[in-house]
Amino acid sequence: MDLDVFVAAHRGEWDRLTALLRRRRRLTGAEADELVVLYQRTATHLSQLQSSAPDPVLVNRLTTLVARARSAVVGTRRATWRDALRFFVVAFPAACYRSRHWWVTTGVVFTLLVAAMGWWIAANPEVQSTIAAPDELREMTRPGGGYESYYSSSPAAAFSAQVWTNNAQVAGMSLAFGALLGLPVLWVILQNAVNVATGVGLMASADRLDVFLGLILPHGLLELTAVFVAAGTGLRLGWTVIDPGPRTRAAALAEEGRAAIGMAIGLAAVLAVSGAIEGFVTPSGLPTWARIAIGVAAELAFLTYVFVLGRHAALAGETGDTAATDRATEVPVAA
Repeated sequence: MDLDVFVAAHRGEWDRLTALLRRRRRLTGAEADELVVLYQRTATHLSQLQSSAPDPVLVNRLTTLVARARSAVVGTRRATWRDALRFFVVAFPAACYRSRHWWVTTGVVFTLLVAAMGWWIAANPEVQSTIAAPDELREMTRPGGGYESYYSSSPAAAFSAQVWTNNAQVAGMSLAFGALLGLPVLWVILQNAVNVATGVGLMASADRLDVFLGLILPHGLLELTAVFVAAGTGLRLGWTVIDPGPRTRAAALAEEGRAAIGMAIGLAAVLAVSGAIEGFVTPSGLPTWARIAIGVAAELAFLTYVFVLGRHAALAGETGDTAATDRATEVPVAA
């Protein structure tokens, strides 16, 4: 591209757009239409310059001009409670539903892995001896020991906040690591599987697996499902790097990345619920069946939320991405 020729050919359009922006509150109907056309043309010019002749001074000038024009054409708006309502009723459940194959598969593999490792630990005393000394194992698995006292080790509110923070970090890491082809996500999931399997195996070896399940199921069903959703979304994002489909890789990553950021916010809310259950319900004096029933109810509510609301929104074309008016303008550029 000959930059001087390009500037000479289009400077008049840029100057005209600048003039229209200066008096945009007093434009006639024809002038408003002209402003929209010039905005689209200038956005195309900017894309062409960025890809072919990235002169920093000119790119900076056109970037500012396009931003001003976009504000005039699209208008500015403030986030309202309706945006939050739309996110939780439409965008978030749709994003969860769209990635369901990834996180359901992650959950199944995780469960099978925990069952296999738990059985291996329970059936092999030599494996247990590598985890801790015999006295320490007895202390962890006895009635009122480490596994049971853990859930009442702090005041319920403080414990809930601590658990929520930790789980939100795990979910956030799973989502963020997706951009690295998803490989670190597998490590995060494996670490969590080992932790759960260790508890299963040690308590099973002490004939107290029922107690362990009674402690972990009330909050663990929803908590682990949220972790599975985060991991599945991270893996999906990683696969997008490899296979973006009909979209360009940059466009695919931008779309899926924006949806992943939204999911981080939604999953933080889900994990806040599981954290409250873990802090107030798990260590409570309720019968085991009642505590588990609360956990099952929370899990069924989330699954209904995803597979009813989410499915409906996804079939209507919702992807979990930000609203079209909040995205950067995308203008096709000739190859």
